[in-house]
Amino acid sequence: MKRRTFIARSLITASIAAAFALPLSAAAATALKFSHTDQPGGARHMAAELFGKKVAEYTQGRYEVKVYPAGQLANDPKAIEQLQLGGIDFTVSSTGSYATHVATLNLTMLPFIVENYDQGWKFYDESKWLQSQFAKAPEKGFRFLATWEAGFRNLTTKDPAPSPDAVKGKKLRSFPNEMMRWTLEAMGFTVQIMPLPEVYLAIQQGAVAGQENPIDTIFSNKFYEVAPNVTLTNHVYSPIPLAISEKTWQKLSPADQAAVTRAAKEAGEWSRKEIRGNDERQLKEMAAKGAKVARPDIGPWRNAAGGAYAKAKEKYGADVDAILADAEAVRKAVK
Repeated sequence: MKRRTFIARSLITASIAAAFALPLSAAAATALKFSHTDQPGGARHMAAELFGKKVAEYTQGRYEVKVYPAGQLANDPKAIEQLQLGGIDFTVSSTGSYATHVATLNLTMLPFIVENYDQGWKFYDESKWLQSQFAKAPEKGFRFLATWEAGFRNLTTKDPAPSPDAVKGKKLRSFPNEMMRWTLEAMGFTVQIMPLPEVYLAIQQGAVAGQENPIDTIFSNKFYEVAPNVTLTNHVYSPIPLAISEKTWQKLSPADQAAVTRAAKEAGEWSRKEIRGNDERQLKEMAAKGAKVARPDIGPWRNAAGGAYAKAKEKYGADVDAILADAEAVRKAVK
């Protein structure tokens, strides 16, 4: 009788333990918020999801990354502010978006400093000037983990844009960045700043004549539907560094810091291959849906954008010389 009672109690204890095993295991994973402004179908979102899977794997399930696309939590400037406050844990945005807090990063948006992806990657991976600017971020409340890809910025407009003369006075949406504004104004545009999720409707309603972004962003947001003239100016190389809140970083163990960094770099390598491999395919798909893709003579655009350099030199002085020297070395090394 005693043996039966012992067995019964053991079974009850085992059942209770099993009932609580899954909730306790699930509770062990700390949720981390990842905010971005791209659409769920874009490469940025896919890279974020890949990053989340790798974080879970490399931390043995201690952390779970929850991805919030399309500006659900914040637009780009607000997301970076939330990083500083610890309200979110990760974001990706154009390097120039971080310039509100590290002003010299404005210079990464100088027009035409690199000509292709290989040059851009070498510049971001090896420029001593750029690495020294990235190193300023932790004291501002966030830390760069890896450079993810978005591509070169191009125009989508309602009317054709064959040259700077054709766009004078046209209102073009861009993001809040000083160098980008100087460049576009030098090209002849009137610049209108607005959050990315608002751009499609703004073009559709005639509030702006178009916008500028990398091909993947144009494709995933379907800007070609309302601004069907896609002009491949490639005026600014515009990758999207992944940043983590410094508050979050300091909470991680050294092992988990290494795991998150590894996940960030591997997702970054994936995004580089994905973006470069998709550009021509996405252009063909846009053309099949009615977009008119133009490959203009870049010379007039380059010459028009030159006015931005003078303004940059006046404000940033020796930093302009430093970034241009690194960029020139990259262009000589990589054709």
